[in-house]
Amino acid sequence: MHVSSSENLADLENIIGYKFKKKALIKEALTHKSYAHEKRKDVPLFNERMEFLGDSVLELIVSEYLYSTYTKYTEANLSKVKAYAVQESTLADISKKISLGTYLRLGKGEEMTGGRKKDSLLADAFEALLAAIYLDGGYKKAKAFSLAHLAHRIDDLAEKDFVFDFKTKLQETSQAQYGVLPKYVIHKEEGPEHKKTFEVKVFINDDFMGSGKGKTKKAAAQKAAEEGLQRISERHETDI
Repeated sequence: MHVSSSENLADLENIIGYKFKKKALIKEALTHKSYAHEKRKDVPLFNERMEFLGDSVLELIVSEYLYSTYTKYTEANLSKVKAYAVQESTLADISKKISLGTYLRLGKGEEMTGGRKKDSLLADAFEALLAAIYLDGGYKKAKAFSLAHLAHRIDDLAEKDFVFDFKTKLQETSQAQYGVLPKYVIHKEEGPEHKKTFEVKVFINDDFMGSGKGKTKKAAAQKAAEEGLQRISERHETDI
């Protein structure tokens, strides 16, 4: 699929429910740096700057929604929900549901390594697309687009009474079953300074229990702890 064609752009606009006045913005949002580096003079712009803007716009939209909707909850609880709502896996899942990967302009190397299905790339593309909508149509349009895909996810999280502290739960479980505390190790840091992604691994008695990725070390550790709890649960079921 050649995303630059007006027909294909129209297809994506129909899917997301927004028609761009400035088509150059959506093209930039869909252009990965690998494609721009290959084309050089023909395609000078790619979506990293839009990712940066989209990340901030998304934070504001989600924060405002939480603040106005969940008036009785504390800052700590709202922060937990926001972290889960805007995490890489959530945004990547939305991108997959709107087939965003299909419309990306990728370099040959990125194409060959499955770039259209990579969570990190898809999450970045979602933020870039959000920034493009914001620049083209303003905050209200960007908010409508974001909440159309995120509001029900946020509400689902909120209905669980904000019980998302997997690190505390894993610590309690580890102490009770193994007599030791879990150990978290930062395995990898990727991306530019303003857009880092962290991968954290958790161990119990030197046994690998899980790993997680996130925009912060805390978020990555929470994901690792969640996976660790799942692994302990599976072991327990096997022993029964």
